[in-house]
Amino acid sequence: MSALREPLPEPVAPVLPLGRETSRAAADRLLGQELRRCREARGLTLRQVAPVVRGSVSKISRMERGESPPKPRDVRDLARFYGVDADGMRALERLLEHARDSEWYEQFSDVTPDFLKRLIQLEGDAEEICVYENLVVPGILQTREYARHMVRAVMPSADPEEVERVVELRTERQLRLMDGPLPRVTALLEEGVLHRRCGNAAVMHEQLTHLLRAGETEKVSIRILKMTREYGATPPYPITHLKFRDGEHAELAYVEHVNGANYVTRPRALDDYRNALSNLRHAAASKDESVFLIREAERQFSH
Repeated sequence: MSALREPLPEPVAPVLPLGRETSRAAADRLLGQELRRCREARGLTLRQVAPVVRGSVSKISRMERGESPPKPRDVRDLARFYGVDADGMRALERLLEHARDSEWYEQFSDVTPDFLKRLIQLEGDAEEICVYENLVVPGILQTREYARHMVRAVMPSADPEEVERVVELRTERQLRLMDGPLPRVTALLEEGVLHRRCGNAAVMHEQLTHLLRAGETEKVSIRILKMTREYGATPPYPITHLKFRDGEHAELAYVEHVNGANYVTRPRALDDYRNALSNLRHAAASKDESVFLIREAERQFSH
């Protein structure tokens, strides 16, 4: 495999506008105001209702201000908790329908750089995703606790609320990708990823168990690149390759760095990344052997 040079800046693949329309923002505010009215009518505090949506006081506060469009599940759980009648529930459902027209990740715009927004949006259109990681478990396969430790490590100055917002984004991103027949995901992981501790042993054990369960599904294939394999030049950074359904965007490669990312779309450069990932697939352990390697690492963290 030929060594891949640090990629030059590439033109960003065309994506849809990221801003929310005024009517959607208004629906967010109206929905939040109605939720606040229902809460206050029952004399409840933010702290008392936060556990209903499995969140914090600040999460409820953002919902009520219309700054964080809530999940349908959260709205319905709150409505039941508040004892909202059938007419009131229908009104909430209408507001929720308007609010959901916006891109779901916009509620995390304060903790999401634009280059990552583009990737998240494109992932939703992809038919196949192939990701190579040399240091950590890919974000779309991370558990909440693993993600929390990762975020704390790369954002040491972030306050706890900001950390939780990023973790929530990663969790929601994973759930949406896995909820449906597409995209199909292939994860090519260096064996060291399985042994490089992130958090304590319990965090690692949970993460490796999660990888095993994900690999049992039809849409996820996890292949391990053994440390003992024959040497060959490998990419020194993560690569994500996306293929799209007919009539959608052209395929592209996404290469993320510390303070940004490149979207590789030029045919020659794209060929280099496609070939690199193809060579990594051929060098990776079989599916059964990969499961064995993950189980071996899992056992090391079970004590």
